[in-house]
Amino acid sequence: MNGLENWRLILNEGTAEYNMAVDEAILTLNNLRPRANVLRLYVFKPSAITIGYFQKVYETINVEYAVSNKIPIVRRITGGGAVYHDENGEITYSIVADVGSVDFDVQESYRKICSGILYALNFLGLDGRFEPVNDVTVNGKKVSGSAQIRKGNVLLQHGTLMYDTDVSKIEKLLLVPKDKLAAHSAKTIYDRVTTLSREKGSKISKQEVINALIKGFEKAFNIKPYEDTLDDEEKNLVKELVKKYGQRNWNFRW
Repeated sequence: MNGLENWRLILNEGTAEYNMAVDEAILTLNNLRPRANVLRLYVFKPSAITIGYFQKVYETINVEYAVSNKIPIVRRITGGGAVYHDENGEITYSIVADVGSVDFDVQESYRKICSGILYALNFLGLDGRFEPVNDVTVNGKKVSGSAQIRKGNVLLQHGTLMYDTDVSKIEKLLLVPKDKLAAHSAKTIYDRVTTLSREKGSKISKQEVINALIKGFEKAFNIKPYEDTLDDEEKNLVKELVKKYGQRNWNFRW
């Protein structure tokens, strides 16, 4: 299947449990039978943390601070690191696509998909850089990280784009090892992570970012996606999967 001309565009928002359930549901159903590729742009509401599938919660997150501030922690099915999703400053993208329409090589598929983010940054007047394996930076600081999983011939890649994230919350919530910062010549999280608004020197709105991302992925894949909503089959599977993402034995399994 090569559904480049028929990509669906889904714009929505919801809780962390809901958002992770939607991504998994689309991946699962696209793997069962040929369906159109999907570009989804969404917001976590309320703000939340997602952690990579293999991460240990108490080694990764300041759980006491998260709980006291009522910030949910949800485990993804993808790997990668912990992410703070700020409902007022971050857009998450996800792409569910036939592997053949992206790239069979994992690293090249990251590069291809992240090129959509780079184009989006250009549309916003910023110069970005792809840094393997899965980061996008502006002026040497991270504005986006992504993670991927494959089922059969279908991949799911989702990632963050921080346009006005409260970086002080990241500092308080995520336990980032000093050696990891040092590997990027950074002493603090502020040296490593930034936002589009900070780098541009002026506020960038959520809608501006959404519009730029749509244009960016259109250019990266030479597509014109049509706006769509979840179908009944997807909605029914989401209802089941939300239960998993709301369970402590899933989110705190390690």
